[in-house]
Amino acid sequence: MQRVVVFGTTGSGKSRLAERLAARTGLRVVELDALFWGPEWQPAPLELFRHRVEREIKDGGWIVVGIYGQVRDLTWKAADTLIWLDLPFPLVMWRLLRRTIRRTLTKEDLWGTGNRESWVRSFFSRQSILLYAFKTHRRNRERFAIECAFLAKDKTIVRLKSAREVERFIRGT
Repeated sequence: MQRVVVFGTTGSGKSRLAERLAARTGLRVVELDALFWGPEWQPAPLELFRHRVEREIKDGGWIVVGIYGQVRDLTWKAADTLIWLDLPFPLVMWRLLRRTIRRTLTKEDLWGTGNRESWVRSFFSRQSILLYAFKTHRRNRERFAIECAFLAKDKTIVRLKSAREVERFIRGT
């Protein structure tokens, strides 16, 4: 396990799992959100985003965090291990709600971009991360199941379906 992609629905704990894995393995973490988002929530142009990702995964071992379709061909192809956080919808939503409230209250700077979650954006807009998770959880689960089945012969696929399975996996690495 030298080149790992951690993916799952928004709020499933991808970044936290990657940090814990990095602490145990010594691999560096590559946050796709940090490569994609610019100031004022402006996305990077596609070519720039792909260039940034290619540069980050070119050499050495790493743990990529995220599921951006625009670069999945790069990250999944280069990975030897795919870790799918397929946690239950109520758990994901509870974690996401807690995280969103914490980030809104603390005005945490996300990925060094100056971006911050706000009450309006998080709870009262079409850009709501909560709404996004609500709309994509089931669709992601279906899509990831198909994609992982297709890749299972070439990659190590780890599907974690509960917080308990995540803890067992971390302890076993």
